[in-house]
Amino acid sequence: MSANILTVDDSSSVRMTTRMALTGAGYSVTEAVDGKDGLEKAKSGRFDMIVTDLNMPNMNGIQMIEELRRTPSQLGVPILFLTTESDSDMKSRAKAAGATGWLTKPFEPDQLVKLVKRVLGK
Repeated sequence: MSANILTVDDSSSVRMTTRMALTGAGYSVTEAVDGKDGLEKAKSGRFDMIVTDLNMPNMNGIQMIEELRRTPSQLGVPILFLTTESDSDMKSRAKAAGATGWLTKPFEPDQLVKLVKRVLGK
């Protein structure tokens, strides 16, 4: 059975690129358009991993991660940041919030797939 991955990004083109890369590698993908939508979908479903942007309307990625980490069913779910931010202070904030890993945009689809496989072990 393939892993279920939730992708959260306000850019439709990034969601499409992420979905194509992950589904092409055999993963099942659900999309959310911002942190609030991502939080609702994560709480109502079961995902093996969440891939999220940082800067989004309604709720940013760090706020979403903080909320998810307070939700018992989401405690062990790996969360990857996929963002244009590469600042070390921002990476530290994301890690403190509960992010598992980081990939800077623009990214090559195979980079994302390799990172997902490494984190999931599948």
